[in-house]
Amino acid sequence: CGKCFSQNSDVVKHRRTHTGEKPFECFDCGKCFSQNSNLVSHQRTHTGEKPFEFPDCGKCFTQNSDVVKHRRTHTGEKPFGCFDCGKCFTQNSNLVSHQ
Repeated sequence: CGKCFSQNSDVVKHRRTHTGEKPFECFDCGKCFSQNSNLVSHQRTHTGEKPFEFPDCGKCFTQNSDVVKHRRTHTGEKPFGCFDCGKCFTQNSNLVSHQ
């Protein structure tokens, strides 16, 4: 596809988006993933582990990215704006749904 990476490991990960290879399998449910980090996050759905805490309110999450999203409920930050109407959203997925 012509995309360039500085590390070979990133090339290997990216190649899997084209090949569909998913070598990392969850032993609990059999679901497969292209990256080990995605498997680790998924396994928390089985264990209930929530290692990422938002310090202001103590709420815990399975992924750090969820802490970032949750922080916006406290700050009111809406960084994703619609170019057509100017309405802003806390998550990019909400902007995409809006458009």
